[in-house]
Amino acid sequence: MSLFNDYVALTKPRITWLILMSTAVGFYFGLPNLKPEMMHIVLLHLIVGTALIASGTAALNQWWERESDRYMARTAARPLPAGKIPATNALVFGIVLSALGFGELWLGCNPLTAWLGLFTLVTYLFCYTPLKRISPHSTTVGAIPGAMPPLIGFAAASGVLTVEAWALYAILFVWQFPHFYAIAWMYREEYGKAGIRMLPVVEPEGSSTGNRILWTSILMVPTSLLPSMLAMSGKVYLATAILMGAMLLFCAVKMFRERSRENARGVLLASVVYLPVLYAVLIFAPK
Repeated sequence: MSLFNDYVALTKPRITWLILMSTAVGFYFGLPNLKPEMMHIVLLHLIVGTALIASGTAALNQWWERESDRYMARTAARPLPAGKIPATNALVFGIVLSALGFGELWLGCNPLTAWLGLFTLVTYLFCYTPLKRISPHSTTVGAIPGAMPPLIGFAAASGVLTVEAWALYAILFVWQFPHFYAIAWMYREEYGKAGIRMLPVVEPEGSSTGNRILWTSILMVPTSLLPSMLAMSGKVYLATAILMGAMLLFCAVKMFRERSRENARGVLLASVVYLPVLYAVLIFAPK
């Protein structure tokens, strides 16, 4: 059971759940283009395939970063740096999961969905992951695959990508910046020891980090209103988006004025609350 838990840890299940939530939102808005009798079976294939390819990507990412993970307290206990699983086993595990996920999305949904899943894996592993040790711009590059889940879900239901799909992509793309810059500030010393060149490591004074958290939080407000502009949602969503945007912006302003771990944690917590609430209202509130 301990070994089983170690392999589960390789898949980063908490992140996978967030990915599946975003994928399901995209699927919901692609449903008008899907035959009703196909909805449940396609959704099942989508969830299984996305979970597999996301889990495989997470395992391969941990395999890639196993050495740098040893230097950070928040990652040192992971199965690979802790020596609980051989690196070769983790590599094979990640490849198998990813291949199964790609096949599941191709056969159970459609080729577009599978290619989008593969694009996410490739850009995350071969663009974002190595860039973390080279440039602080890795955060921007990483936001590209990080925002793919709604597109994957929408493509599974509709077979195409419309402006509505890209609106959902834009929300998740922008949301990542205040979220991950807050994490980078909180753990900047550990990132520095591991040789990961996050923005607060490259610029320890932190003004650039504070500026980017503030400006991306400001940008989050109009971006979150795109579903209202596209008639994807109603007045309840509009009011909620403005309210949640104000909450995130309030925390961002505090971080901009005083760059402290406490204020960074405030931005992080606000972002963690922000996305599920926005998604829930987007789906369940009357249009």
